Amino acid sequence: MNQKPYQPKHKIRIVTAASLFDGHDAAINIMRRIIQSTGCEVIHLGHDRSVEEVVNCAIQEDAQAIAMTSYQGGHNEYFKFMFDLLKKKNASHIKIFGGGGGTILPEEIKDLHDYGIARIYHPDDGRSMGLQGMINDLVEKADFPTGLELNGQVQSFDKNKHLELGQIISSAENYGDKHKNALAKIKQSADKKDIPILGITGTGGAGKSSLVDELVRRFLLDFPDKHLAIVSVDPSKRKTGGALLGDRIRMNAINNERVYMRSLATRQSNLALSKHVSQALDVLKCADFDLIILETSGIGQSDTEILDHSDVSLYVMTPEFGAATQLEKIDMLDFADVVALNKFDKRGALDAIRDVKKQYKRNHNLWDINDDDIPVYGTIASQFNDPGMNNLYKHLIDLVDQKTATELSSTYEITKEMSEKVYVIPPKRVRYLSEIAENNRSYDELLNKQIIIAEKLFVLHKSLEEIKDDGNDDANQLLQQKIDQLKLDFDARNWKTIDEWEAKYSAYQNDFFTFKVRGKELKVATKTESLSFSKIPKVALPKLSNWGDIIRWTNQENVPGEFPFTAGLFPFKREGEDPTRMFAGEGGPERTNKRFHYVSLGMPAKRLSTAFDSVTLYGNDPDLRPDIYGKIGNSGVSICCLDDAKKLYSGFDLSSPTTSVSMTINGPAPMLLGYFMNAAIDQNCEKYIVENGLEKEIDKKIASLYKGKNRPSYQGSLPEGNDGLGLMLLGVTGDQVLPSEVYAKIKADTLSQVRGTVQADILKEDQAQNTCIFSTEFALRLMGDVQEYFIHQKVRNFYSVSISGYHIAEAGANPITQLAFTLANGFTYVEYYLSRGMSIDDFGPNLSFFFSNGIDPEYAVIGRVARRIWAKAMKNKYGSGERAQKLKYHIQTSGRSLHAQEIDFNDIRTTLQALYAIYDNCNSLHTNAYDEAITTPTEGSVRRAMAIQLIINKELGLAKNENPMQGSYVIEELTDLVEEAVLLEFDRINERGGVLGAMETMYQRSKIQEESLHYETLKHTGEYPIIGVNTFLNSKGSPTIVPDEVIRATKKEKDYQINMLNNLHENKSKDAKVSLQQIQNAAINQENIFEVLMEACKHCSLGQITNALFEVGGQYRRNM
Repeated sequence: MNQKPYQPKHKIRIVTAASLFDGHDAAINIMRRIIQSTGCEVIHLGHDRSVEEVVNCAIQEDAQAIAMTSYQGGHNEYFKFMFDLLKKKNASHIKIFGGGGGTILPEEIKDLHDYGIARIYHPDDGRSMGLQGMINDLVEKADFPTGLELNGQVQSFDKNKHLELGQIISSAENYGDKHKNALAKIKQSADKKDIPILGITGTGGAGKSSLVDELVRRFLLDFPDKHLAIVSVDPSKRKTGGALLGDRIRMNAINNERVYMRSLATRQSNLALSKHVSQALDVLKCADFDLIILETSGIGQSDTEILDHSDVSLYVMTPEFGAATQLEKIDMLDFADVVALNKFDKRGALDAIRDVKKQYKRNHNLWDINDDDIPVYGTIASQFNDPGMNNLYKHLIDLVDQKTATELSSTYEITKEMSEKVYVIPPKRVRYLSEIAENNRSYDELLNKQIIIAEKLFVLHKSLEEIKDDGNDDANQLLQQKIDQLKLDFDARNWKTIDEWEAKYSAYQNDFFTFKVRGKELKVATKTESLSFSKIPKVALPKLSNWGDIIRWTNQENVPGEFPFTAGLFPFKREGEDPTRMFAGEGGPERTNKRFHYVSLGMPAKRLSTAFDSVTLYGNDPDLRPDIYGKIGNSGVSICCLDDAKKLYSGFDLSSPTTSVSMTINGPAPMLLGYFMNAAIDQNCEKYIVENGLEKEIDKKIASLYKGKNRPSYQGSLPEGNDGLGLMLLGVTGDQVLPSEVYAKIKADTLSQVRGTVQADILKEDQAQNTCIFSTEFALRLMGDVQEYFIHQKVRNFYSVSISGYHIAEAGANPITQLAFTLANGFTYVEYYLSRGMSIDDFGPNLSFFFSNGIDPEYAVIGRVARRIWAKAMKNKYGSGERAQKLKYHIQTSGRSLHAQEIDFNDIRTTLQALYAIYDNCNSLHTNAYDEAITTPTEGSVRRAMAIQLIINKELGLAKNENPMQGSYVIEELTDLVEEAVLLEFDRINERGGVLGAMETMYQRSKIQEESLHYETLKHTGEYPIIGVNTFLNSKGSPTIVPDEVIRATKKEKDYQINMLNNLHENKSKDAKVSLQQIQNAAINQENIFEVLMEACKHCSLGQITNALFEVGGQYRRNM
């Protein structure tokens, strides 16, 4: 296995990215780092990139190769479309490399190779070649010259011929001497043109790329017919010769036919600009762009070299420059036309802008000028529609217009307001995590003092009992005095606990136990009988007599259903309702509906867990475009409108207390939630219609509404168990066919009845898997709007968010990091909702959690630690009532421990993980299918996965007891250890400015990636043994398994989804237009967006709503 880096013969440029609607960017991040260290210049685009974006980038950058990861299905169409598009654009010389774990099958790899893809790497290639070996293979295949020959490009190029522009710039960069005559002609021609160049420089990490993106976005809106070119320079590494050309990843606006961008490496480490910059600028001038932006690499305080190339110069810095005297050392403050103080939300920004303005005055001898007229602007480029950015843009364009002969008179409207951060967490609350850690530690410290007092009281009481009949009054009096004195420092609640201990213990020895849930009295048998006629207690209490032990146990452990809920949330589990979840998501809504009915048939409770395809996950509509078409209904179900949701859940009564629906969706969660809620409301409208015998009348109304139009219908026959509930009103909604007052009552009743959860946790998406689509602030605002709507509409049984650690663990985090990050995110939502004026007891019960259960020892206690930390903080720090103190969580067994080799062994791992979860009293459980490592699970494998937990719940004798973990020394030790480790992690996050501050510096992402690499390294070396993967291999070496059955969406399903969507757009075009405008108005006027969205979901498709919200909330900006 050759692990020594290959030495390239030519300068190699490679574009790296993850495919469209694919958030798995950790792997490609590792790959691009190794490609860089092998001496290549890497243009990294990050996740969720369309074929066209990648191809255009590769052509503009004149790259030799594209390296892609495609993990979410649709890879055949994606790679072939890329090959075809390169060919169409005369760029067939650009080689395509790819990988996607076990999801790309060997026969598909062969097919793609035959089609012309240079190489698709399979997991077994990684095992035989190693990471560096695979990269060496890729780099060697891409090691050919660019720009060596110029075949007429110089004679015929303009701003629209991006391929030729890229090739000419490469010829200057790589073979300048050979082409000096042609380049000299270009220079002569360029010198005659007056094309303005805006030079942007600044310190590293000042946010130049985001700022350029915002300038470009405004320029394209301001000048609908002008073209723009960007030259972006990044430093080369002297040691390897490689470079990360990382500016494109931060830019959304450049994905436009009027923009050309070229990234250059300095190829000399000590300079901010490449010596080829002037040649690149000459080429772009000759191409007649209307404006050229030159952005330098951020090195130190940055060089003034940019001034030689620009007509107008902008210096970008942050408020964190240190003492004001540092400003005297910055040369650019002498020369820059404009200064942007970006990241203006940082502490001390107002002092910083005052100091920079003073320094600018001194440097430019502008003693009499008004402070407001000094061209120093505070900006927050990361914030959508920032007023400071608006002012900066207008000033820059006006300067360009004045200083050059071009026609760039801006009509961009600006206001006089300064940049002001829209705070998610108010600055005065930024220490919340440390406050929680301090609160929980002080609870424990206080408890330890109480335990010491309790032990003394116990000893004194026993002594008093011993001698009270001895007639020694002095001794009796002395002991009584001691007791009375100690009682003054003893908490009355603890005294009550001691008083009631015997009665509490006895209550669990009785045959029945009575308790209340939400005001309803429940009577539960306390024991079950084994085949040997033994009475097995459902809850076993410790036989304690020492008061100190009683106080310790009741305050740190306690019985299930009592604070701090370490052992569980409810006194007993509900009878006849196991925590089993039925998981499905494939093809169109009808196919997933059939799977749901198949796996839940005969089950007393229907707990439906829904996986959506990546088209839906990214808020898009199905489309014929190959890179979208390939992903419709693969790795999840395709849902793009209300009728899809009605079909998906048809035959399940969504208002029944035994039905609960979980939706794994994040970026577009509000839209999918709107579809679900409307589907539930219309189900109850159907019930009303049937109960009142209105079927014929309603059929007539629907027929008149659809006269001459195509009405949606359920495809195929209904599966067993589906009674058709939810299908009567396909294509219409209840308010179109029922009186408004009837509909309003049904709606209100339904909202108070539906049960389930929508994931919607946007913080963990940014930190881990990444299906973010909106800017973080806007996504959080949408979450807050949903929760506010829930409070006003009395939605008590549906969780507005499922705060998820699962995806953090899947991205590579260890169990402690998973738990700490997840709880920290949870407390961030608490702080945000409180800052919006919501009451903790109103929203607390609507929060739920979702963890992954791996095989590490800490996973044995993940639930009990989470419950304990949450309860202590919610009760003592936030003063919440009991309902909000209870942390409800769902567990899914680990996807990371599903291996593509010896897949039968996966069920053994899943069984052990399920045992952890059930013993730890999780509220619901999803067991992964053993074949999920290589394909969408089949019906057979899903049944096996469900059987695992059913066997534990129904057959395993010890599982009849509901607190088997309590009383174990190692469990108690692990609980304390993990609890303290989580609080320490809270302190670390707090030092970085809380969760959102830590996200800005990529703390969570880098920690997750480090832990992922640590695991993968130990797995690779064999230090961490995995049976059937790196040890105990079979006679064939345990190769990656090829699935017997591959679940993919059919052409018929995909085409139906597209046709149905086209009909919807046609039938509802007028209503949709009005609804979309109302959504945008609500967003601009700071009204509740979800309230309007609930109505819009009746008429609009998912993609329509997403695009409308992009225009008012901002698109997510990727990061490295």
